Amino acid sequence: MKLFDTIAAMGHEQLVLNFDKSSGYRGVIAIHDTTLGPALGGTRFWQYGSDEEAIIDALRLARGMTYKNAVAGLNLGGGKAVIIGDNRTLNREMLFRAHGRFVDSLGGRYVTAEDVGTSTTDMDFVHMETDYVSGLQGASGDPSPVTARGVFRAMQATAKYRWGSDDLSGRTVAIQGCGNVGYNLARELHAVGATLIVADIDAERVKRVMHDTGARGVDVAEVLNQKADILAPCALGGGMNDDTIPKLRVELVVGAANNQLLEDRHGDMLEARGVTYAPDYVVNAGGVINVYSELAGWDRTRSLRKADEIYQTILGVFDIAKADGVTSHVAADRLAERRIEAVRGMVRTWPPFPNKSQG
Repeated sequence: MKLFDTIAAMGHEQLVLNFDKSSGYRGVIAIHDTTLGPALGGTRFWQYGSDEEAIIDALRLARGMTYKNAVAGLNLGGGKAVIIGDNRTLNREMLFRAHGRFVDSLGGRYVTAEDVGTSTTDMDFVHMETDYVSGLQGASGDPSPVTARGVFRAMQATAKYRWGSDDLSGRTVAIQGCGNVGYNLARELHAVGATLIVADIDAERVKRVMHDTGARGVDVAEVLNQKADILAPCALGGGMNDDTIPKLRVELVVGAANNQLLEDRHGDMLEARGVTYAPDYVVNAGGVINVYSELAGWDRTRSLRKADEIYQTILGVFDIAKADGVTSHVAADRLAERRIEAVRGMVRTWPPFPNKSQG
């Protein structure tokens, strides 16, 4: 892996590799772009197959956060952290305090929060060592209801674009992943009369959704093959790839998972199959909106209202795609890049120099 070539090609500003001997902590912090503000992105705790895999994941996720924050209209750049290891470990305090110290060493260039494999309790440990952390217990709280609201509104907007109506009653939605976001999304969809098909590697999660929404549970290996109107990937990324796309029997893909396209060309494959894809980082921006609310002092009502704006943002992406003759994932990138470049191009008004003190 040619590290500097990779960073340059993906447009990153900074990559930090961290190790703490006493706790066994091994972490990667990637900062993609800070044009709009400090880089905000969660900390993922995962058992990666190799150090290179962890680094690539951090870089991809950090870039995704830049675009997500930009299209959400937030004054934040993009970053991400990953911790390499078994996230089922019970020895968490020293591990996350070590992480907090490395986050603090960046002086506010990067602000972290929870992500896959981490929790608000873990962020409280991080907070023992740094103030550059959000998603704390008793603050903005669980981001999943806000994330799910954004996914639901994106689904309505995509339905409006594809079918001319955002009414999801009677539509069949297959949800891949029944964690907190998938569960809350299922409840939103059930409330408007959608029919649900659900799958998760955790059978208890599936049972919970089935009990509360009347969903039909299927095996994880079969959920992508189900005949439905909409597929909602709400698990890990890379689900849209050479193997899965030919098997799809849906018209829309709208979900909460990050990096759903294994490669950019898979957006083209979806388009060729006649599947309308709502770009993931636009769809799932409710999570970062919730985190930002903690930094900005918003209450939950305002966070949900901001998440509702994803409806219009998605329609805006499809407008760009149609006008420019590009796929939706390219259009979403262009929307983000336009905002970043607009801010980067603003004239900076400096104070008089030298700024002599008045004596």
